[in-house]
Amino acid sequence: MSLRFKSADMASISQSPVTFSGGLSSATSASDLLRSSINGANGVPLKTLGRGHVGPRRKSLNIIAKVRKVKKHEYPWPQDPDPNVKGGVLSHLSPFKPLKEKPKPVTLEFEKPLMDLQKKIIDVQKMANETGLDFSDQIISLENKYQQALKDLYTHLTPIQRVNIARHPNRPTFLDHVFNITEKFVELHGDRAGYDDPAIVTGIGTINGKRFMFMGHQKGRNTKENIQRNFGMPTPHGYRKALRMMYYADHHGFPIVTFIDTPGAFADLKSEELGQGEAIAHNLRTMFGLKVPIISIVIGEGGSGGALAIGCANKLLMLENAVFYVASPEACAAILWKTAKASPKAAEKLKITANELCRLQVADSIIPEPLGGAHADPHWTSEQIKTSILESMDELEKMGTEELLRHRMLKFRKIGGFQEGLPVDPEKKVNMKRKEEPRPGLISDKVLQGEVNKLKEQILKAKETSSINMDQNGLIEKLQREINYEFSEAAKALGIEEKLSKMREEFAKAENEQLTSGQLENLENLKTEFNENLATAPNYGRLKYKLSLLKEITEAKTFAENYKKTLPLKAKVNQKFKEVLEKSTLKENIEILKDEIEKSGVSSIEEFDQELKEKVIEVREQVESEFVNALESSGVHVASKFGQTSMSIIKAKVDELNAEINQIIHDVIESTPDLKNKIEILKLEVVKDKNAPSKESKVKIEDLQQQIKQDVADIMSSAAVKDKYEQLQAELAELSGGSDGSLIKEPSYA
Repeated sequence: MSLRFKSADMASISQSPVTFSGGLSSATSASDLLRSSINGANGVPLKTLGRGHVGPRRKSLNIIAKVRKVKKHEYPWPQDPDPNVKGGVLSHLSPFKPLKEKPKPVTLEFEKPLMDLQKKIIDVQKMANETGLDFSDQIISLENKYQQALKDLYTHLTPIQRVNIARHPNRPTFLDHVFNITEKFVELHGDRAGYDDPAIVTGIGTINGKRFMFMGHQKGRNTKENIQRNFGMPTPHGYRKALRMMYYADHHGFPIVTFIDTPGAFADLKSEELGQGEAIAHNLRTMFGLKVPIISIVIGEGGSGGALAIGCANKLLMLENAVFYVASPEACAAILWKTAKASPKAAEKLKITANELCRLQVADSIIPEPLGGAHADPHWTSEQIKTSILESMDELEKMGTEELLRHRMLKFRKIGGFQEGLPVDPEKKVNMKRKEEPRPGLISDKVLQGEVNKLKEQILKAKETSSINMDQNGLIEKLQREINYEFSEAAKALGIEEKLSKMREEFAKAENEQLTSGQLENLENLKTEFNENLATAPNYGRLKYKLSLLKEITEAKTFAENYKKTLPLKAKVNQKFKEVLEKSTLKENIEILKDEIEKSGVSSIEEFDQELKEKVIEVREQVESEFVNALESSGVHVASKFGQTSMSIIKAKVDELNAEINQIIHDVIESTPDLKNKIEILKLEVVKDKNAPSKESKVKIEDLQQQIKQDVADIMSSAAVKDKYEQLQAELAELSGGSDGSLIKEPSYA
């Protein structure tokens, strides 16, 4: 395509008409025409001047213009827009279009058992199609198992599993939900400061004919979109764009709905230079002053201030598998436990799930998800979100402006707990590194003794307050490490360690891990040598001292455990004793006895006359009897029903009888040479074969023991001893109130 000017003179160009050849003029728009008085060309299209060749001629000028072939511009508006499209014709302007390819299924680690069942179902279906046989029963059974396993899995998810679901690559994004719940939606761009952050999307949409201002974090649905959206991590421009739309909504009275789905604000150098912290803080301050209702919905993960910058709302709703945290579980685990592998533990401690946050009153309600997560049925999930938005908005629109602002303020003021009037502990410097135990041998005896004494004091104080709640195991383990170290040092000093190491090598070479008799003998000899020479070791004093400390702390532990077991019984006994004393008959008898004691004018029980003593004993026996009956009726077994005085009398008589029996036995042995010889022979046999007694020796010892026992039994059957024993048994029966004189009464379960 060419254009030629002809004139007799260069100065006559402006007066000469321009002629066009070809169809260029017909395709030229008015906006493309350049009218300039400077170059003297009027009405020449810009495109025709794109590339030209000027060739000087005498009395003529030739201009040749060529049009380049360029790629046709892809406008978002189609050639024939459908006016009935969902969202209205303006939705054609949105660059967010449905994906051309279905996203690839992603299986999380904890879902792999479900995939095994699903694979079995597919294999059976394939077999049925190939063979033509009917496997419908098997398929139905497998599908029922799959549904039950899916239900069991998703109703008992751990916090870290919910985190993984919230980060699922196929989880519906903000725009997915918005286009599902709105009839019309127009995206609004730019922060009016020269940038439009794609990680935060804002726009106006309608639900049931009512306008709302929507804004939220937008993640990508694939790698390309994630790079474009910066993985849903906004820069300061994104928060300033959201702030501009908040002012716009507040001015026009549009309720605000925000969708939170971000790992956190983008933390690069450029964002910090542009004022990331200031942008977030400005949003926080502004949201508390907006006069329109605000609802925030956590649809994925809500990380730190990046989520809170659009989350200061009257209502915070969370999807069932969404998480909301101040630091990710991986970051928390790296800080506290120095490894990201502890993230499951961190996720549990952080309390970041929807259930926990509702219990802590951080979130207001939970939006249910289908089994398998929101990505299993995005449209159903969007409908649940729509229902929750309308219900919450109906509640908030009933409030006045002042009430709405106060409601938003109180929502955040009530988060957390406060305790007043309690003493504040002094601030302690916390070292996040795990405290290492000092190496054995470096702890001084003074420090160990101090810890033991401190524990004893704690036990005594606990005994006074009737509550023991302490752990002695830590100190016992520390002492055991110290003792093992001292034994090891003693073995080194005595030269035993080298022998022991050689013996270990021999034991390691032993076949079938069975030691020979010679090896066992060597081990026993080494043990004997060590025990005999231990007192000569240079650290024997420290070892003996630490062993004594271990004995003390072990006894203290035993006492604490036994005392702790008796506390419930002690409380029960005291309660029963109070109830017994409150009985009217006993109370009256005690009061009468007190009056008689006061009238007698005697202060000590030794000065009481016989009649008064008998009355005291009678009242005491009544109290004891009622007390024992009350205890046994409540299931507490009482071994004996007689008092301490009676017990001392019985003990004295038993000791007297035992002494008399021993004296009789001694006299009989001295006066019976045969019995005396048998005892001496028995002693010699026992001493002679002490280490390894032979079979014959064992038989001989048993025969001698049997003969001696028989002789002693004959002595015990003498009339004098038998009479005294029967007399003592009768006294015991009289004192205990039993028929057989037994000191212990068997419990009755009738």
